[in-house]
Amino acid sequence: MTNYIKLLRPHQYLKNLFIFMPLFFGLKITDMHLFFNTLISFVSFSLVASSIYIFNDYHDIADDRNHPAKKNRPLASGKVSKKSAVVLMAVFWAAGFGISFIPGSGVSLLILLYVAMNIAYTLKLKHIAIIDIFIIATGFIIRLFVGSQSGSVSLSMWIIVITFLLALFLALAKRRDDLILYLESGHKARKVIEGYNVEFLNSAMVVMASVVIVSYIMYTISADVVAKMHSNRLYFTVVFVIMGLMRYMQQTLVLKNSSSPTEVLMKDRFLQLVIAGWLLTFMLLIY
Repeated sequence: MTNYIKLLRPHQYLKNLFIFMPLFFGLKITDMHLFFNTLISFVSFSLVASSIYIFNDYHDIADDRNHPAKKNRPLASGKVSKKSAVVLMAVFWAAGFGISFIPGSGVSLLILLYVAMNIAYTLKLKHIAIIDIFIIATGFIIRLFVGSQSGSVSLSMWIIVITFLLALFLALAKRRDDLILYLESGHKARKVIEGYNVEFLNSAMVVMASVVIVSYIMYTISADVVAKMHSNRLYFTVVFVIMGLMRYMQQTLVLKNSSSPTEVLMKDRFLQLVIAGWLLTFMLLIY
């Protein structure tokens, strides 16, 4: 059972919490009807995401068996059979897609788009430098639109831009970790690594972090946002954003530990406290 759970990667569901962001920033997180719809979308998206993870592992079995860490994955290690994996993938896909019709057909269409994009990513696009990280970032934007559809909340340009930039930052950090693994062990985790080097990734991460900070500051002092949120003190939360980005860069550049953003978040108490501080401060200011 443990191996089947590992195959589904439930820890990655943390990324799907972005589905709740439109409801939170739209000041409707306390609306139980909308919250329930959004929760259904979260469950649906998570089930479908698990089916995609299985598809990716199934497709990459040969490469994973030559990877120092990925060789221990359920499919690569042989602890879960290919037949069982295919059945599980079909079940989770059907269940997730079926549930997606509860909040509305718009959610179902977005999930179909996410599935199509990730199939293309697994088969081809993840081998093309720069395109690969843009696909990852686009996945987060789709999550926002899923939340927007299920919560009946329109998305502002700010939440889309800042989320996209932040996702690019995290994707660059992940690629840097892959590159460092290759340089230190000689093992090429991904073919796309040939399109990157340390100098490029370091510079790109600094640029993305800087733009995220500037964008967030502009968001907190925007006249429209101040009027909508009924608070002119949102800039207090900027300190948590800067601290969070600096800590993640420390994890990447100093500690060399950014292969999985979700695992970093689950293990790093510093980041957990920063995010909790940001969330609590933001809630006190707008709710």
